[in-house]
Amino acid sequence: MPSLPSAGSLPISTVTGDPVARVVGDASVADAANAMIADNVGAIVIGDDDRPTALISERDVVRLVATGKDPNVVPALEVASTKLVWCDAAATIDEVANRMMEHYIRHILVDRDGTPAGIVSARDLLGVYCSEADLDLN
Repeated sequence: MPSLPSAGSLPISTVTGDPVARVVGDASVADAANAMIADNVGAIVIGDDDRPTALISERDVVRLVATGKDPNVVPALEVASTKLVWCDAAATIDEVANRMMEHYIRHILVDRDGTPAGIVSARDLLGVYCSEADLDLN
């Protein structure tokens, strides 16, 4: 029986799901948090540029709330990350996991032919590796 390729050798595009979730450029932190809940995601891009320049995550929202500032009045861009890390849709899951570890990040944007194809989270990768582990155990 031929062996299946390891999950880590699959292209990241196999776990890139829905289109990139976005909020408008002047969104508040509360707007971004509500959009994350509505889209069931942990990070969301700010603005409608073809090539996003800012991303806000659940952790960014928590950090702001912990300071006591009002998320309804603080612009999302004020707490968002602007040092975005990208990977190509053809990169393997292992390559992307290593890139995320190198940059100590939980979310990475996926590029396909110069267009954002999705956002992959550490949780997404954990799901892939856990599924493979389950197959190995059975």
